[in-house]
Amino acid sequence: MTDADVDWLLKKDPFSEIDPANFSETTPFRGILKNDTRITRYKRGEIVIRKGDYDNFAFLILEGSVRVFLDDLDEEILGRQKPEKKYILRSFRQLWSNSPIAEFRDVSSFQNSSGTRLRREGKDIHVFLQNYPSVIHRYSTDRLEEGSMFGEIAALGRTPQPATVIADEGCVLCEIRWQGLHEIRRRDEGIRHYVDRLYRERSLKEHLRNTPDFSHLDEKDIQFISENTLFETYGDFDWHTSYTAFSRMDPAERLEYEPIIAEEGSYADGLIIIRAGFAHLLEKVDHGYRTISYLGRGATFGFNEICHNYRFDEKVPFQQTLRAMGYVDVLRVPTSIVEQYVVSSMPEKKLPPRIRTGQPSQSIWKKVNSERKLEAGLWEFLVDNRFINGTSTMLIDLNRCTRCDDCVTACAGAHDGNPRFIRSGKRFGKFLVANACMHCIDPVCMIGCPTGAIHRSSYEGQVVINDNTCIGCSTCANSCPYDNIQMVQIREKHGAFVIDQATNASIEKATKCDLCIDQIGGPACLGACPHDALARIDVRDEDALLKWTQR
Repeated sequence: MTDADVDWLLKKDPFSEIDPANFSETTPFRGILKNDTRITRYKRGEIVIRKGDYDNFAFLILEGSVRVFLDDLDEEILGRQKPEKKYILRSFRQLWSNSPIAEFRDVSSFQNSSGTRLRREGKDIHVFLQNYPSVIHRYSTDRLEEGSMFGEIAALGRTPQPATVIADEGCVLCEIRWQGLHEIRRRDEGIRHYVDRLYRERSLKEHLRNTPDFSHLDEKDIQFISENTLFETYGDFDWHTSYTAFSRMDPAERLEYEPIIAEEGSYADGLIIIRAGFAHLLEKVDHGYRTISYLGRGATFGFNEICHNYRFDEKVPFQQTLRAMGYVDVLRVPTSIVEQYVVSSMPEKKLPPRIRTGQPSQSIWKKVNSERKLEAGLWEFLVDNRFINGTSTMLIDLNRCTRCDDCVTACAGAHDGNPRFIRSGKRFGKFLVANACMHCIDPVCMIGCPTGAIHRSSYEGQVVINDNTCIGCSTCANSCPYDNIQMVQIREKHGAFVIDQATNASIEKATKCDLCIDQIGGPACLGACPHDALARIDVRDEDALLKWTQR
């Protein structure tokens, strides 16, 4: 952003209505606009955001209009990979038809998808629909015009974009990074009310309806609660950039970087609902803390204490401490509202039991771990290293593993001779967490992909990369905090590197585990291990984790 760009932006609503005096000298309003916004021009039919994408930006329409697609567009229209299972004969044929050349690609297939093309403007890359006029007639859409904002909910909470948005005509957008939007929202009451109103209208009520503690309430009660719910954020939104240094710290040091959301011993001032991210649940022990568990998206904290204080004369504070792991977006429903609308109307049999304090046997850690029966050190290792983020984490039992490499060979066989994981990684005792894509709950690798090549598939939410639309920018590989995405130089059928004619440099592609999404038998690595030494586990499934580690 140049000074002239900022001057022009300051003449546009709502920026023209914002009082710069509300901002600090260290973070002036003009500085936020210069560093955390950019002006982007889109042509008719160019994709602004895709449904399911993760992004750091909210968008404000300065000129022109966009179309919000209310229906799901076909994956191929958006330049994504359409998942298709290989039939049986093709699955067998790949055993002998794979290329002997590492990272071979059929260069003739390197066209943009049948639905999209690329337009480059300086460093910016825009993806546009080839047949936009016919597409908009086949789907239900809504038109947003000058002055409208969209994408703000996903940007502030790092949640999937709820809809695809495409430029309806030549339009000018102001892209606002989450940091800038957060600061403007904090300093300007008008912007805060506007963004909060959009969130309450577009997302909050649905979120409350899906929270079990509120499921018995009617629409009128949900509406009132949504109007009085507080929005809070904790931690570093870009946690993945400092993950490597963070993971090397000892547990006591790590806690210093985890902001307190609610502290053990303090008044239970509200029901906390995790909207995005992860929170660390801890119990005080002597002068330190002990990990109990973690809370992810949709989990609640404080309900037991609020129910106890409503029903009994003996009042209790929060029984555990809740800290933000990386970045956490939370909703806080004030205690008085929870008591009036939730607890008072909930059947007695569904209320939690009375909290009895002062008895050592009441230790939450003892209770949880007696039920879990999982080695406490292993659990803390998985939580502290944020492997809890993974829905399909590759665990290897090194006592059973004979290093035969059958898993790597099978992976290569399923991917044209090119393995998609590395049999190394962090260890705890006899367990190894391999460098294989974990298909995360919070897939930061998906943030900022200019072509949408990396995306969740439509089958079971696997994170996959469309090789045809990947342009080798390395954004996903640099963002992955676990080093599970590799950039590889590709080769043509004679073994020579494929060269970009414009730059004369070898072309790279991002590669990673795709959970063998097109294989009939599922992950090849899993089926190939002869000693049952390998598993792909959703770490949130403690029963499956316990069963595998103690088999």
